[in-house]
Amino acid sequence: MDVKNTTTASAELKPAQGGPLEVATADLHKSFGCNRVLQGVDISIHRGEIVAIVGASGSGKSVLLKHMIGILRPDSGRVRAADHETPGSPLVDLSTLNEDGLDRLRRHWGVVFQKNALFSGKVFVNVALGLEDVKGMEEQSIRLRVQQVLEAVGLDYDEVAPMDRDQVSGGMAKRIALARALALDPVLMFYDEPTTGLDPGRARQIQELIHTVHHRTPDLGIERTTVIVTHDTSLLYRLQPRIIMLAEGKVYFDGHAKDFEDSNSPVIRPYQAQMTLLHAREDRA
Repeated sequence: MDVKNTTTASAELKPAQGGPLEVATADLHKSFGCNRVLQGVDISIHRGEIVAIVGASGSGKSVLLKHMIGILRPDSGRVRAADHETPGSPLVDLSTLNEDGLDRLRRHWGVVFQKNALFSGKVFVNVALGLEDVKGMEEQSIRLRVQQVLEAVGLDYDEVAPMDRDQVSGGMAKRIALARALALDPVLMFYDEPTTGLDPGRARQIQELIHTVHHRTPDLGIERTTVIVTHDTSLLYRLQPRIIMLAEGKVYFDGHAKDFEDSNSPVIRPYQAQMTLLHAREDRA
């Protein structure tokens, strides 16, 4: 399959976009040894959008996400993100920032990892992480914020906050990870396979939470932007996001969820047939 030839047709499916940019990549390349994972990825994500990044195993979805949040640096090309610490929220090239500079941007980001990345210890400590150092909040305010975000994701503060990480179920761990991300009241939310490994009922709960969180206006007073790496067909159906599909290290499709669902592309159709199986297992592509 020649991605360069097929992307021309799919470009017609791009949705109308507007408003300020939150994240943009330009000619992004990344290899690991002989494995060329990203081979010129160009995407622009606008404020207020819900964007789902999809693609077969090994297509580079999580690698792209890690570039967006500054964990990985590109071999060439660049990633820019809005700096909400500066008036006008200008785009900043992540490769020009040291860790302190990245932390300035991350004050306004929330990240929910596939395996939740909860630290050992109490749930309260996991959720409160960063509220003192990043927000400069005092103990009473921290306790109130932790209670608010735990209740926002449907958990009882008195019951859950004292629990140890190893005591919580998989579905509860997802909610705690989401609560931790919400604690800083981010304007940009990143999710890496948020419903992988969950039974359908718990997956629906997480889908509803993602929807609710996206439409809740942050304290900064601007629309929240959501980026999700997923294989979850029911999540795509529920949220109807803009879909970006990666194939052979490039953007193959960028368009509306309905257009993706109805596509007869010889690349998209086989992937759609595999999505349920891919979603049922862990995928670190």
